[in-house]
Amino acid sequence: MQIEHAELTLLGDRSENQDRVQIAAGDGATLMICIDGMGGHSDGAKAAEVASQTIAQVFERTSQPIFDPQGFLHLVIGKAHSNLVTLGIDVPVDTRPRATCALCLIQDGAAYWAHAGDSRIYLLRDAKVVERTRDHSHVELLLREGLIREEEISDHPMRNFVECCLGGDPRLPSMSITGQKRLREGDTLLACTDGLWSGLGDEEISQTIAGNAGLYEGLLSLGQQAVKACGPYADNTSAVAVRLHNGKSAS
Repeated sequence: MQIEHAELTLLGDRSENQDRVQIAAGDGATLMICIDGMGGHSDGAKAAEVASQTIAQVFERTSQPIFDPQGFLHLVIGKAHSNLVTLGIDVPVDTRPRATCALCLIQDGAAYWAHAGDSRIYLLRDAKVVERTRDHSHVELLLREGLIREEEISDHPMRNFVECCLGGDPRLPSMSITGQKRLREGDTLLACTDGLWSGLGDEEISQTIAGNAGLYEGLLSLGQQAVKACGPYADNTSAVAVRLHNGKSAS
């Protein structure tokens, strides 16, 4: 399959953009990278930049297609975490640079994804969200336990409480890594920061992407809707997306 990809990052109602998104395309694999430097900690933008560069550099040095996708995702998240720990070694532990992370590796007609924190991966098919990551957050825990409903997440007072991330404590953070997910022609994969998904429901995300012929146009529309929905509290709003088309393999 051929791969169409697009990236978007919007400032929102912030003085600095602490998000970093990129596509790393190799000779046998494609890696979607989405990093959100955490506000309230020192050097959020630097944390996101260091994590993004670390992951992209390891990917570029790895033979492709990648023999052990899950092992690779564990390795690069661990390496990015270690570099953020080093970045904040002289900073008090409570304010050390931190970031959330969402990665999606695409190769051989399949996807593998991993995340730490509340940056998300969505799999969109036939104008629907068929699967997404589950945030490492307090509200996600409440949702799983049936104590709140999905629609209550965006307004919950502890929505921004993330239970794991890159950086800070030297111990390797908790992370979620999937098995192989077979892809179909027309599937779209979306990796985004909470600035995008927090203002939009699953239906808005899937319908907006499906309703635009171009992938970038769909991302731009999503970003603008998210910023508008969050009003004067809009966070940095960033996403990277990949759409699969029939044709000569590009990954």
